[in-house]
Amino acid sequence: MDQRKIDGFTVSPIGLGCMGLSAFYGPPTEQAEAVKLLHEAIEMGVNHFDTAEMYGMGANEKLLGEAFADRRDKVRIATKFGPKFLFDENGKPTGTTVDGSPANMRRAVENSLTYLKTDVIDLYYLHRVDPNVPIEETVGAMGELVAEGKVRAIGLSEASADTIRRAHATHPIAAVQSEYSIFSRDIEAEVLPALIEIGATLVAYSPLGRGLLTGAMTRDNKPGGEGEYRQGAMQPRFADGAYENNLALVEEVKAVAAAHNAAPGQIALAWVLGRSDNIVTIPGTTKLANLKSNLGAASIRISPDQLSRLEGLADEVQGARYNESGMSAVNR
Repeated sequence: MDQRKIDGFTVSPIGLGCMGLSAFYGPPTEQAEAVKLLHEAIEMGVNHFDTAEMYGMGANEKLLGEAFADRRDKVRIATKFGPKFLFDENGKPTGTTVDGSPANMRRAVENSLTYLKTDVIDLYYLHRVDPNVPIEETVGAMGELVAEGKVRAIGLSEASADTIRRAHATHPIAAVQSEYSIFSRDIEAEVLPALIEIGATLVAYSPLGRGLLTGAMTRDNKPGGEGEYRQGAMQPRFADGAYENNLALVEEVKAVAAAHNAAPGQIALAWVLGRSDNIVTIPGTTKLANLKSNLGAASIRISPDQLSRLEGLADEVQGARYNESGMSAVNR
C-alpha cells in the first residue's frame, strides 16, 4: 500500500481499529487468536494500530503490548484518554464521564505506556473533549508529553472545528479522529476544512458504518448478544425500522461494488480514502478474511458516475450515529 502521513511519520492508509478485539462488539476475542490477527496485519502491510484506555478498561492496550513487544519498530500505535467509566456501589458500570484534566492525562499516559510495553506513544488523542476543562489546558499538558519524549504527536477525537483551531494554536495537532463514511458525512462542512487549514490528518473511524456498509448484515442477521453495542438504545441506526431502511440503502453500494468485482466494504473504504489525501482510516475486524478484504480497497478507484450514485445516501440514513448521550459528547 502507498503510505500517507500523520505529522512526521508515515502510516498505511488502511490501518486497524482494535477496539472490537476487546470490547463493544460482542465477547472479547481469545488472546492467541487476537495476537495472530495483529501479526498477520503487520505481514500484510498494516502499520497503524488504534486503541484507547477505555477499550476493555485497559485490556485492549495490554493486548497490543503483548502482540507488538518484539515488533515495536514495525508499528505506529495510537491510543486515547479522557472517558472514564462510572460504577455503582456494587462495581457495576453505570455510564461514562470525560476527564480532560492534566492530572487524569498523566495517570492515563503512564498506564498506557505500561500496558503497551513501550517508551513512547506515536499518536496520543484526547478521546472526547471535556467541556469543563479549557482545551488549551488539556492540549498544553499533552504538548508537555511530546517535549518529554513520551508521545510523538497529539490529536483530538470528535472535536468541533473551533476547538480544533484553538487546540492547534496551543500545540500542533497532528490528527483528528472522527466518524466518517458514506453514511456519516457531518464533518464535511466545518471539520474537514479546518483540518486542511492546519495541515492535520483525518483518521476516519467506523468507515464501514459499524458493519452496515459491508453488505454482510441482513434483516435476519442483526447484531445482538452479550457485549454487543450495536443495539437501538445505543446505536439508533440499528433500531427497528431504521435498521431495515439503512440496509436498503446498502443496495446502492452493492451495485457499485459489483461493477468493480469488489465487496461493498471495499467500496466504502475506497470512498473514504478518495475524499482527500489527508485522510486515513481504521476499520476494525476480528477476522482475517475481513482484514484481507479491507486492505484490497486501497487499489480501488471509484468513477465520478459511481460517486454520484453514492452521494445522497447519508441524507437518507435513519437514526443518529449515537444515542442522545453519545451525540452530546461529539462536535464540541
